[in-house]
Amino acid sequence: MEDIKNLSDDAAINKLKALAENKICLFCTFEGNEIVSRPMSTQGIDDNGTIWFFSSRNSLKNIQITADNKVYLMYADTGAQHYLSLTAYAQIVDDRKKIEALWTPLAKAWFEQGKEDPDITLIKVHPDVGHYWDTKNGKLISMIKIAAAALTGNQPDAGVHGSVKY
Repeated sequence: MEDIKNLSDDAAINKLKALAENKICLFCTFEGNEIVSRPMSTQGIDDNGTIWFFSSRNSLKNIQITADNKVYLMYADTGAQHYLSLTAYAQIVDDRKKIEALWTPLAKAWFEQGKEDPDITLIKVHPDVGHYWDTKNGKLISMIKIAAAALTGNQPDAGVHGSVKY
């Protein structure tokens, strides 16, 4: 049996930070009716739940966000059996102080001139709603519980899930 815990306000932001901070997500934008997805590194999450990404000024994703600012973010930590999907709204931001605050040496792989690169922009994402799934006991115990449930015909204790509203 799984527990359903719907979260809002600070609890939703805390869950967002736990499942998404310093993680890679599948960042989805739209081009007409087509969903375009790409992996992106989460650069930071503010205390109000705003999520930040670096992006090239003339990138396809920036063009798509300018045309349609609705985005989907999907995070998966299969090792820990933690998952988060978010519907959100994005905007392109050129804020040198925020770029400085979020900069990491790894970002230089995409921006050769470093944090002063004129091509660097930020994508500021405002989550709207989403859904999360957690295991209660970690992957190994969860797999044992699922196997036991399959043998006995009982419902497995699958963990905790719920909606998140920001």
